[in-house]
Amino acid sequence: MSSEPQDPSQAESAVWDKQTRRNKSTSEFYDPCQAAAQQSYKCLFRNGGDKSMCGEYFQAYRDCKQAWTERRRGVPSKPKESTSES
Repeated sequence: MSSEPQDPSQAESAVWDKQTRRNKSTSEFYDPCQAAAQQSYKCLFRNGGDKSMCGEYFQAYRDCKQAWTERRRGVPSKPKESTSES
């Protein structure tokens, strides 16, 4: 008994899928918050690792991640609060 599939086309497609995933570059589809993460790292580098100087960047990344996660789960986005009074 062999653990290989009986149909050779299935074996080729399985190998192709693995190879495709391996060669695929990381993109926005995997982490749309990559820009916010990069800004956080740059801030840390500029400030010698002082996290207290980069709080706004960290919060922007957390907000982006939370919004992305909610979108993936199908949670409706929160309506923007109106600041004008009638």
